[in-house]
Amino acid sequence: MTTQTRHTPTRAIPLAVYILAAGIFAMVTSEFAVAGLMPQLAEGLGTGIEQIGYLVTIFAVAMTVGGPPLTMLLLRFPPKNALLTIIAVFLVGNVIAALATSYAVMVVARIISGVASQAFFGIAVSLSARLVDERMRGRANGVAMNGLMLGTLLGLPLATFVGGQLGWQAAFWTISLLTVIAAILTLAFVQNPADDTPEEAPRSMRDELTVLRRPQLQLALISSTLIIGATFSMFSFFTPIFTEIAGFPESLVPLLLLAYGAATLVGNMVVARLADRHTISTLLAGTGLNVIFLAGLGLFTDVPPLALVFMLGIGLVGVTMNPAMAVRVQRAGSTTPLVNTIHASFITFGVILGSAIGSALIPAYGLRAPIALGITLAVLALLAILPAFTTAYLRSGHREQVHARDGEVVEAR
Repeated sequence: MTTQTRHTPTRAIPLAVYILAAGIFAMVTSEFAVAGLMPQLAEGLGTGIEQIGYLVTIFAVAMTVGGPPLTMLLLRFPPKNALLTIIAVFLVGNVIAALATSYAVMVVARIISGVASQAFFGIAVSLSARLVDERMRGRANGVAMNGLMLGTLLGLPLATFVGGQLGWQAAFWTISLLTVIAAILTLAFVQNPADDTPEEAPRSMRDELTVLRRPQLQLALISSTLIIGATFSMFSFFTPIFTEIAGFPESLVPLLLLAYGAATLVGNMVVARLADRHTISTLLAGTGLNVIFLAGLGLFTDVPPLALVFMLGIGLVGVTMNPAMAVRVQRAGSTTPLVNTIHASFITFGVILGSAIGSALIPAYGLRAPIALGITLAVLALLAILPAFTTAYLRSGHREQVHARDGEVVEAR
C-alpha cells in the first residue's frame, strides 16, 4: 500500500502548484494545437479545413459535457491519484491522435483528450486552493492558471512550429512527451492536502450536488460563462478581424498573437494578486474595462494603432479574470473538485457560446458583429457579478460576525 504524503495549507505557494500549472500547459497546448495545424491535418486526414475546425469544437464540447462525470468517478480517490489517472487518459488520447490515419479516429482522440483535460483543470484548481492558506487562494489559482496563459503564448506556437517542420504527428508526439513529463513531476512533487475542515472536505455526491443549488454559486458560474464568452467572441475571429478590417498583413498575425498572449500573462499575474482581498471589485473593474476595450475595438477596428491598443487591453482584462472567478466560485460553493470542474465546464461553454453565436452573426452583420456580441455578454456579466458585492465574504474573504441572542459571536458567510 502506498503511503499518501499530505500537505498542510501554507501562506507560501508550494512547488506542487507550479507542477499543476505544467500539467495545464500540456493540456492547453493539445487543445489549441489543431488551430495551428489545420492545413497539415486536412491534407493528412483527407478532409477539408472546415471539418478540421470542428475538431476544436469537439474538444470543447467533450470538455464541457465529459469533464464533470469523469471527476465524479474520481471523487473518492486522493487528488494526486486522480490527477495521475487523468494524465494517463489524456496521454492515451494524444497517442491516438499521433497515430490517427482517419478523421473518425482523430475525433475519438479529441473526445478522450477533451474529457481528461477538463477533469484535470477542475481537480488541479481545487488542489491548488487547498494546498495554501485561504487568504492565498487567488495567488495559487493564478499560478496554476499561468499554465493556461503559457499554453496560449508558447504552447500553440510550439505545436505549430513542430508540426510545420516535422509533420502534424510530431506535434502530438511532442504533446505526449510533455504529458509524460507532467506525470513524472506530479508523481514526484505533488502532495495531497492535509485533512480538510468539514467545509472543504470531500463530500458525498448528494452533498456536492446540493452545493450547486446556492444562488450565489449559480450567479458566479453564469458570470464566468459570460466573461469568457465576451472575450472569445472577439478572439475566435482574431485573424480575420485584424487582417480584413484593421489591415494588418497576415505575416504579422503571429506577432499580434504573441503580444496578446503576453498581455494575458501580465493580466493574470496582476489579477492573481488582487483576487483574494478584492475579488468582486477586481471582477467588476476588469469586466467593465473589457466593455470599454471591446467597444473601442469595434469603433476603431480600421485604425491599426488604436485597434492594437484595444486588443492588448482585452488581453489584459479578458480571460485573465480566471483567478478572481475561481476564488468567487470557491467561496460561494467550495474548493472540492466537482465544483471546480463544473466551473471549468461553464468557462468552456463561454468559449463555445462566443464562437458559435459570433459565427452565426458574421454572414448577416460582418466581422464587427462578434465584437458587439462581446460587449453585450460583458454587460450581462456585470449584472451577474453585482449581487456578490453585498456579501463581505464573497467580496473580500472577510467573514462577518453575527451576534446571536445569547451573546455568542458566530461567523456568517
